[in-house]
Amino acid sequence: APDGGWGWAVLFGCFVITGFSYAFPKAVSVFFKELMREFGIGYSDTAWISSILLAMLYGTGPLCSVCVNRFGCRPVMLTGGLLASLGMVAASFCRSVIQLYLTTGVITGLGLALNFQPSLIMLNRYFNKRRPMANGLAAAGSPVFLCALSPLGQLLQDRYGWRGGFLILGGLLLNCCVCAALMRPLRAPGPAPGPAPQQPPRRLLDLSVFRDRGFVIYAVAASIMVLGLFVPPVFVVSYAKDLGVPDGQAAFLLTVLGFIDIFARPTAGFITGLEKVRPYSVYLFSFSMFFNGFTDLTGSTAGDYGGLVVFCIFFGISYGMVGALQFEVLMAIVGTQKFSSAIGLVLLLEAVAVLIGPPSGGKLLDATHVYQYVFVLAGAEVLASSLVLVLGNFFCIRKRPEAAVEEEERRKPPADVRVDSREVEHFLKAEPERNGEVVHTPETSV
Repeated sequence: APDGGWGWAVLFGCFVITGFSYAFPKAVSVFFKELMREFGIGYSDTAWISSILLAMLYGTGPLCSVCVNRFGCRPVMLTGGLLASLGMVAASFCRSVIQLYLTTGVITGLGLALNFQPSLIMLNRYFNKRRPMANGLAAAGSPVFLCALSPLGQLLQDRYGWRGGFLILGGLLLNCCVCAALMRPLRAPGPAPGPAPQQPPRRLLDLSVFRDRGFVIYAVAASIMVLGLFVPPVFVVSYAKDLGVPDGQAAFLLTVLGFIDIFARPTAGFITGLEKVRPYSVYLFSFSMFFNGFTDLTGSTAGDYGGLVVFCIFFGISYGMVGALQFEVLMAIVGTQKFSSAIGLVLLLEAVAVLIGPPSGGKLLDATHVYQYVFVLAGAEVLASSLVLVLGNFFCIRKRPEAAVEEEERRKPPADVRVDSREVEHFLKAEPERNGEVVHTPETSV
């Protein structure tokens, strides 16, 4: 990994694609009222558009892994950019909500998925020493684009209607193709003399990652975490309105959360990249999950607007830490070779949790009409995920970070180092009594 150079262009492309992938499903919700009026449907029917978008983004992970392992990152991303744009352009001509599900949900969602996962794979190939910082900077694209796309969508709707807005957003998604063109494949420094070593056959989807206890623990913890991670941002605005807060001030809570998130992600990536902190990245990720769950529990006690603002500040910090560390920790667990398959399988498991989490919170709210219970449930789920990760890593893997580093060093092939023969002779003959023992023969010393 060059850890720089063209890697900064790859980082910029990953920043843009991450922003589109995570912010677009939320930004589309700006058009929901117009869609409800146009097609005579309810909010639950229009909400399925965002749900299908997220389901495609997460649930097609294994498909993206197979495509990347077969064709490479750049062709897959170019195809994804065209699909994402085509879906939104086609949606501007839709005459029913079912057609919107197919175009905006399935086609655009698949296109974003084919961009998101390969961009992370390329980022982790171009960065090694600076990988935590690179992941943090790329993850910052999500809150930045959320703060930009939501007001842009509202502006487009006011001027051109929802059809014109969808058409223009489809054109903006063509920038994913530009980002795909930046993903230049890495090449080996140069062929070694002699016959080339035989390469093992490449698997389209490496299921051997399930034999890695670290990956299994991570996958279980991440799936539990996603159950409650996205619930508070969905309900915090309604929670504020239930307390009698005006609509404008209630919507400002998400702006506060997103603004804090913008700075939290790069900061978390920079701290994780420090030499003394990086071996403990798994435990830092577990702490960020614990911090997020604890914030949900304390946020349930907020009784006024000021308390919700404080909650959004701390939730933005913890949410940014989780977003910056989740893929860095997965990369540290499975390594570069298996990362493309591992991230696809993890996203597939998280897709199930994404579809269960917010609806379960909504059902609890419908049954109790108490927002505090929703925040307590979300906090308990995220806290449970942090305990699964830290206890599983500590007791099941039984490998301290220092031991892992030492084992990795032992597994490295010996470097071809040239040693001056005179230095060897001097060591063997002139200093035979070092370390308190006499070396009688060169063979013994060697």
